[in-house]
Amino acid sequence: MASFIQRLDRAKPFFDAAHRYVMFFCKLLLVTDILITSMAVLGRYVSFIPDPAWSEEIVLTCMIYMAVISASMALRRNAHIRVTAMDKYLPPKVVQALDVTADICVTAFSVMMLVVGWRYCTGLGSKAFYTSIPTLSKFWLYFPIPLAGACMLVFEAEILCRHIGVLFAKEAAK
Repeated sequence: MASFIQRLDRAKPFFDAAHRYVMFFCKLLLVTDILITSMAVLGRYVSFIPDPAWSEEIVLTCMIYMAVISASMALRRNAHIRVTAMDKYLPPKVVQALDVTADICVTAFSVMMLVVGWRYCTGLGSKAFYTSIPTLSKFWLYFPIPLAGACMLVFEAEILCRHIGVLFAKEAAK
């Protein structure tokens, strides 16, 4: 079991890098969102600044990306809302088993997001187009769902391995 925990420690740089890349992508989306919104607002009041027709749809798309991808990042920091009111009354083994069960459920949900979301964005999304940008497929509007599912899988893999490692490490120590 010690080798499992050592392998998990060696994989930590991969998970750290994935987290940094996703965080950078979210920051980039936020800056893009602010710039486009600023340009659209200024364009309404300053005559020489253009007010592009596509600004609202692109801003909404950026917001969707940020919302679902940043929610997947909350997994790694264990910042999602959880019901832990009863944890102090339960035996530690039961709490650990419940944590692993919750991790398995989140993993199943992320696989569902990935598979069903991909099917949806390549199906309906590839056939529809933005109203203000008729050359841009709505694939990009629906793509954040499978992307967030993939991010959740990466971050949940680390958490699940950590919980399983802790669960079995304590058993091996006995």
